[in-house]
Amino acid sequence: MGGGSFGGRGGRSGGLFGGGFSRGPSRPSMGTWRPTYRSSWGPRRSAPGPRPSPGGCGCLGGALLWPVLLVLVLFVLFSGVGNVLHGGSFLPSGSEDITRSTVKREPLDKAYVNETGYYTDELGWIRSGSTLEKGMKDFYQETGVQPYLYITDTVNGTTSPTSSDMETACQALYDQLFTDEGHMLLLFQEYNSSGNYNMWYVCGKQAKTVLDSEAMDILMDYVDYYYYSDLDEDEMFAQAFQKAGDRIMSVTRPAWMMPAIILGVVLLVALLYSWWKKAKQQKNREAEQTKKILETDLSTFEDKELKDLENKYK
Repeated sequence: MGGGSFGGRGGRSGGLFGGGFSRGPSRPSMGTWRPTYRSSWGPRRSAPGPRPSPGGCGCLGGALLWPVLLVLVLFVLFSGVGNVLHGGSFLPSGSEDITRSTVKREPLDKAYVNETGYYTDELGWIRSGSTLEKGMKDFYQETGVQPYLYITDTVNGTTSPTSSDMETACQALYDQLFTDEGHMLLLFQEYNSSGNYNMWYVCGKQAKTVLDSEAMDILMDYVDYYYYSDLDEDEMFAQAFQKAGDRIMSVTRPAWMMPAIILGVVLLVALLYSWWKKAKQQKNREAEQTKKILETDLSTFEDKELKDLENKYK
């Protein structure tokens, strides 16, 4: 049996149990289960409210405007080049609680995936299927793993399913929906009067080579994050999948790196400015000396030399 883990919304505690997965293209025989993981339980989404906007920044005086602009340009260039070269990204504002991606992952070869639909909605939550599918297709494009979202209020005949109910349902749904091991199935269950929702996911054997536990923590965190936003359900899930795909496939830079880079660039600009200013002053001095020499009347030197000779032989 594949491993499993359990935990609450604030953090996923619990252990992994014995089991493994192969990396070959063949499907498991009947009775062999894929690695399956419990994600989280959480309170039901209440009426949405506006998310606090990130704090603003102060402005500097006009005398420092050009260094600030130069710093911003250099920072954009440096961070852009760094992200391209190293596949990294900085933590965006408001997402500090989302799991960081610490490893560089390679997308799954799409030969392992027989593309299917992207969701089943038993609750009528999804108003715009195209909106949801756009975010999920972005996830597929980034990871090579096709995601599938199953929204329901009842699992194995109950509105209050146990972890065993969720795991069994996930395994059965995977076999019903897919003919490959390149999918990831997210089962999202919420019952209107229960005051709770819970999620469980299962990854095919090939999908698991990309979507490890850290990657799936990222997706779960994004679902939790957008669950409490003011987005409609289709936009909520679309944003969660799209953002998760981006982060999973890059290495997330810690938050302290951004101010460190800015400070480094500021110091570099200050040193360059100091060097340029001294070089300009030296050049001005040399130009002033040259000007004085050129403007000096040469006859005065001749008169002085003659007078010196005359005084010498008197």
